[in-house]
Amino acid sequence: MSDYVIPSGWEAVIGLEIHAQLATRSKIFSGASTAFGAEPNAQACAVDLGLPGVLPVLNEGAVRMASLFGLAIDAEISRVSSFDRKNYFYPDLPKGYQTTQLARPIVVGGQVTITTGEGKQAREHTINVTRAHLEEDAGKSLHEDFHGMTGIDLNRAGTPLIEIVSEPDMRSPEQAVAYARKIHAIVQYLGICDGNMQEGSFRVDANVSVRPEGETAFGTRAEIKNVNSFRFLQRAIEFEIERQVDLLETGGEVVQCTRLYDPDRDETRLMRTKEDADDYRYFPCPDLLPVVLDEATIESWRAQLPELPDAKAGRYQSEYGLSAYDAGVLTASRATAEYFEAVIARDGADPKLAANWVMGEVAALLNRLELEIGECPVPADKLADLLERIGDGTLSNKLGREVFEALAEEGGSVDAIIEARGLKQISDTGAIEAMVDEVIAANPGQVEAYRGGKDKLFGFFVGQVMKAAKGKANPQAVNEVLKRRLDGD
Repeated sequence: MSDYVIPSGWEAVIGLEIHAQLATRSKIFSGASTAFGAEPNAQACAVDLGLPGVLPVLNEGAVRMASLFGLAIDAEISRVSSFDRKNYFYPDLPKGYQTTQLARPIVVGGQVTITTGEGKQAREHTINVTRAHLEEDAGKSLHEDFHGMTGIDLNRAGTPLIEIVSEPDMRSPEQAVAYARKIHAIVQYLGICDGNMQEGSFRVDANVSVRPEGETAFGTRAEIKNVNSFRFLQRAIEFEIERQVDLLETGGEVVQCTRLYDPDRDETRLMRTKEDADDYRYFPCPDLLPVVLDEATIESWRAQLPELPDAKAGRYQSEYGLSAYDAGVLTASRATAEYFEAVIARDGADPKLAANWVMGEVAALLNRLELEIGECPVPADKLADLLERIGDGTLSNKLGREVFEALAEEGGSVDAIIEARGLKQISDTGAIEAMVDEVIAANPGQVEAYRGGKDKLFGFFVGQVMKAAKGKANPQAVNEVLKRRLDGD
């Protein structure tokens, strides 16, 4: 979480435009593949290029996916929506226009709830969605390895997108990131977007302005284009707020513009002055009929909705007794929730113990290796085996962490690692009593001091017994035996 504080006397106004590539196998208006990673220009067909004589055919799967998103955020699904042409010249837009929806988008309204802060500082905010519309993606300009020239890869041209436009309801970078993360989670839960920000499947444009506290009129905004990580989104908005406040406080003026975020310099820089809608000369697309949806179709799609993050988090709290914070972390991504549920699927599993391990050791491992949870070197079934051994007393939490690291580095089975490394926890009362008696006999001065009122020495005795047991003694049994012996029972 960032410690950023907006400059005193100022308020930020932030709205996001999120582009989510839809997980269809073919493009929105052609049968060309949408698979990522092909050789440049190998998946751009005549329709994608807008060659003379070709006509687009709308992909029904894209319409269904956009509608699912609208249903998930309680938006209105337009019974009649239509396509328009947005005209501009750019090398990666071979047709000279982008087919999109302006006048009649497929999704209107809707809202999502986000939470910022933790514990007593946690606050809920409702962010309203203006619209979500279907459109085709452009190609991609490549600026590396071309001897000073720019290459154009049109494989992405025609890939279906939904552009999700929020109201300017966010007042801090933290809120903006929380909202982007929530949208990211929703599209992944729905299975309509893989959410891969490195591959450009999920991109965020941030509209940022500032105004004096107490003002109601909006300031002049700058749009930061194509931010491809949540960390960069946070930093880009922070920088832009500071830039605008500095300008206004020194008598300057904020000019409406489009900017890019440079992560190497941690700054936004001017891309171009901002165009308005009129500059794009929108007009209805003459090649595509309006999309007409009936109630039965929409209701059939509503029935396909999965359990969404907020509902799943609520169930985790009521069914498993998890805190709101823990439930929120575990449901923040579909992959994390699926991993957690696989761990606790076994009879007798302890959901709270599993939650602690997934948010603790598993998250730390993934962070260290820079992996996603779907790539975790400790599969969910192996973690379930490990937690079962902790639950039945075979392992302590400390020894469990040793086994976990071995699983991550070497693989194999939990029981085989325990056997090979001699890690089985000592729970035999007689053996523990013998070690406790030896420690007490070896430290008469500390025993006298403890019995004289220095209760904090109890930790010293625990440490000595665990040292004698090489960390393998059952901590609860050690505490119980020590308490009896030291208190003279």
